[in-house]
Amino acid sequence: MVKKRIIPCLDVKDGHVVKGINFEGIKEVGDAVEMGAKYSSDGADELVYLDISASQQGRKTFTELVRQIAQRINIPFTVGGGISSLDDASRLLDNGADKISLNSAAVADPNLITSIANKYGKQFVICAIDAKKIDGVWRVTTHGGKNLTEKELFSWAKEAQERGAGEILFTSMDHDGTKNGYACNEYAHLSSMLSIPIIASGGAGSVDDIAQVLTEGKADAALAASIFHYGEIPIPELKRALMEKGIDVRYK
Repeated sequence: MVKKRIIPCLDVKDGHVVKGINFEGIKEVGDAVEMGAKYSSDGADELVYLDISASQQGRKTFTELVRQIAQRINIPFTVGGGISSLDDASRLLDNGADKISLNSAAVADPNLITSIANKYGKQFVICAIDAKKIDGVWRVTTHGGKNLTEKELFSWAKEAQERGAGEILFTSMDHDGTKNGYACNEYAHLSSMLSIPIIASGGAGSVDDIAQVLTEGKADAALAASIFHYGEIPIPELKRALMEKGIDVRYK
C-alpha cells in the first residue's frame, strides 16, 4: 500500500512565506528556503511552493528561489503560481522543481496540461483546483479565488486527469484557513471517480482533521499551511499520532 503523504504548503511573495484566511488577510511568516529546509528535516514527505507574486520581476525572483530550494532540501517539491505556458513550466522544472502545479492557466487552456505532460511525463503535472460550493454545486474559481467560472469541480477534475494531470490538488475555499476540517465527502468522491492521487487542501486544524481526510476522505496526501507555519502541530508529532491511529505514513 502506498503511504499517505504530509505536505506543508508555502505561499511565497517576494521570497517570503505568507499566509491568509480564505485567500485574504495576507501576512509574512518566514523565509521560504529556511522554512522548507526545516520541514524537510522534520519529516515532511513533500513541499508545495506557490508563487503569489504576479509581476514579471516576481517570476524571476521565484525562479532563483526554486534553484536555492533545490540545493537545500532532499524531498520532492512542487511549484505553482503564474505558470501559463510550457516555457514557464520548463524554466521551473529545469531549475530543480520536481513537479509543477497548474491552476488558472489550465482552466483557460486545458491543452496546457497535455503539452507539459507530453514533454515531461504525467508525474510532473499537478492540476490544482480551487472551488467553492454555490447553490449546492462546487464551482471552480481562478486567480486566487477572485474569478468564478462555469466549470464544476468533479467534471473538471476528470477532464484534467484525461488530459494528463498526474495528481489533483483540490482546495475548498469554504474551508481554507478556517481550521474546521477538510471537505471529506468531496475528497472521497474524487478518489472514487479518479485513478490518480488526490491531495487534500483547506481546513486542517488538528490531528483528527488530517486523520479524517486520509481515511474517510480517502485522500492520498494532506496539505496544510498555518498549523505547520505557526508550530501548532509539529510534523514528527503529527506523524506519530497518525501511526497510532493506524494510518500508514513514513516516519523516521
